[in-house]
Amino acid sequence: MTSSEEIKKIVRDKYSEIAMQGKAENASSCCGATNCGTYNIMSDSYSDLEGYHPDADLGLGCGLPTEFAGIQQGDTVLDLGSGAGNDCFVARAEAGETGKVIGVDFTPKMLELARQNAEKRGFNNVEFRQGDIEDLPVSADSVDVVVSNCVLNLVPDKAQVFSEILRVLRPGGHFSISDVVLRGHLPQPLVSAAEMYAGCVAGAMQMDEYLALIEKAGFQNINGS
Repeated sequence: MTSSEEIKKIVRDKYSEIAMQGKAENASSCCGATNCGTYNIMSDSYSDLEGYHPDADLGLGCGLPTEFAGIQQGDTVLDLGSGAGNDCFVARAEAGETGKVIGVDFTPKMLELARQNAEKRGFNNVEFRQGDIEDLPVSADSVDVVVSNCVLNLVPDKAQVFSEILRVLRPGGHFSISDVVLRGHLPQPLVSAAEMYAGCVAGAMQMDEYLALIEKAGFQNINGS
């Protein structure tokens, strides 16, 4: 199997390319795909959510994590793998002017696009930081809510990500993640193909194993559905 760093390079290169494309192009090739080869990964619609800005939506999601995150006015929210800023802007609408939203992404072109999107809207309480979500550039005990949309399946060391989420959350904090998980087994050629990480397939875990990682990290009241 390709090394962790090689997988990350493949993902970074692919998502640099995606940052330069529109939603329609991305929908046929990536995580928010309506037709990902023989796999059908359907993304829910953001169109009715407050704070949604279509030009920040690259069609990469596989759910609506902010809808289930219980974000309150004044919360500090962290988005893992923030892309062009779509989920951050929806989270901002829920956290309000007194809240703060931090997006973390490791693809420079995505960060550039997200910052441009925030700047042209005058969002001064949304910040985008470059970093690896296995080693978050965020202080311990500083975040109320963590969200992520179709990103953890791209990460080689998911256990480390959950450990980092626990570290940055304040006592009583929580997270809401939309992700690709498995029920059943992938054909071995897909499991062995590192480039399939960029298509959100090869990096997906079995559902029960995924939830077990969360519990092992130290979380309680886990709800996976």
